[in-house]
Amino acid sequence: MAGRYEEEFIDPERPGGRNPLRPALARLAKEGLRSVADLGCGTGALLPFLAEHFREVYAVDFAEGMLTRARASCQGQRNIRFVQSAMRDVASRVEAVEVAVAVNSLIMADLDDLEASLSAIHDLLRPGGIFLGVVPAMDSVHYHTMLLLDRARQTGMPQSPARKNAALHAEHELFEFAFSEFRYRNLVQHFWQPFEVPYRLRRAGFKRTRVRKVLLSWDQVSRGNDLADYPPLWDWFFQAEKSEAATDR
Repeated sequence: MAGRYEEEFIDPERPGGRNPLRPALARLAKEGLRSVADLGCGTGALLPFLAEHFREVYAVDFAEGMLTRARASCQGQRNIRFVQSAMRDVASRVEAVEVAVAVNSLIMADLDDLEASLSAIHDLLRPGGIFLGVVPAMDSVHYHTMLLLDRARQTGMPQSPARKNAALHAEHELFEFAFSEFRYRNLVQHFWQPFEVPYRLRRAGFKRTRVRKVLLSWDQVSRGNDLADYPPLWDWFFQAEKSEAATDR
């Protein structure tokens, strides 16, 4: 997917949306935090910003194709170290950092892998470290479906065909709703419910989790132009802390 990543997936930083991630990172840098790891850095969209604000940046991804693109986007940035690693192994591959970031990379469908990755991120952080991230929202898909359903009904379409129309344009064939999974071209990704974010972070040892919406631009969404008068779809942004009492690595 490295060669066509921007064409295939919704970008929470696309113009027209509203993402609290970069302002939160800038505040942490201003407070004196100096080291950060971008976990699942993908094509490197966030790396130039991190390199500008932090003294030491680790760019981590399991896919060499993504790291190749990330290196190309960061030529001349001497404070970035590139590391090929699975998320669950990151604590043994990267030096301890003060800040960790994961933007739409905590999408493992295997819950053992997901929880091991969260635990590894907790271990990677220094005591008092901050974990920020963005995860895709399952509840946003339900909201999109509701808008499409009502839009069809307002044209006079009966409920049954209106439901089929909504399912088509919300791409229900790609989702397994009971277990919050998205399936696309042999990829299976986990989508998150809002209550799941603090729950799983707490299980991994984090505290003081705050959750906010990342508002997405309608131009990335099927039939988005028809729904632009409504509040947009969203991902979930979170910020959590590692205890100060944790043993340093």
